Amino acid sequence: MRIGIDLGGTKIELLALDTDGAELLRFRKRTPAGDYHQTILTIADMVRQAENQLAATATVGIGTPGAESRLTGLMKNCNSTCLNGRPLKNDLEQALGRQVRMSNDANCFALSETVDGAAKGAGIVFGVILGTGVGGGIVVHGSVLEGANHIAGEWGHNPLPSPGMEEMPGPDCYCGRSGCIEGWLSGPGLSADHLHVFGGDFSAEQIVQRAQEGDPDCRQTLDTYCDRLARSLAGMINTLDPDVIVLGGGLSNIDLLYAQVPQLWDQYVFSDEVRTRLMPPRHGDSSGVRGAAWLWGRK
Repeated sequence: MRIGIDLGGTKIELLALDTDGAELLRFRKRTPAGDYHQTILTIADMVRQAENQLAATATVGIGTPGAESRLTGLMKNCNSTCLNGRPLKNDLEQALGRQVRMSNDANCFALSETVDGAAKGAGIVFGVILGTGVGGGIVVHGSVLEGANHIAGEWGHNPLPSPGMEEMPGPDCYCGRSGCIEGWLSGPGLSADHLHVFGGDFSAEQIVQRAQEGDPDCRQTLDTYCDRLARSLAGMINTLDPDVIVLGGGLSNIDLLYAQVPQLWDQYVFSDEVRTRLMPPRHGDSSGVRGAAWLWGRK
């Protein structure tokens, strides 16, 4: 049996899978806001609760909102800031009395969709998160690619490729730079762009809904978004050449992306043919916690 933990800013989700990947148990608890030590205790308590209920001992994989620094072994780049600078993996192993495996939540998403999801059987998979932020994870022949700095797949903090004059210098990013892909392709970025161009203060969901209802301004905003996404993914295709790109996060529910973006990226990819497939996730919001469980692989 394997247990996956998805450690989010507002909730912690646990999923237990059998050796074939069938779901045995799932439940959530609220993340202790800003309290690192209580977060450790909550995770340990959830694992004990699951094992007691299922009368079995499990491997434990953790999907985190940041990454472990190879330099210090401490967490970095977490939007749940109480985790930053903390030895999360070591503290969890002490609390649980066993080894755990840990990876970024976007890596877990990509792994889940590779093992038994939309990209099942694919050799190289790029998993994309399009939500309040923009992240990514890479799986190569069934293994997560972490990278020398534990930042493989973090495409969101690269500049938007081939920006037009109207896109320069681009929106400010919390990372300290301007014009990052995340600033354009996140949900807040989509809303901010529409407000800047057309003056309508709408959420990303409202823009999509209004575009479907025939609003020409909102449709133009989505068309522009598709082109920016195509440019950005083309850069990843030129670099990584994946078999499949799977979209996750709230914006992955926009059906227009799967029809329009592959038509647009042809002009930006350095190839006479683009065989990369763009796919919606099979497991949706469950992919992160499933991927955390699959960090231990098949047995």
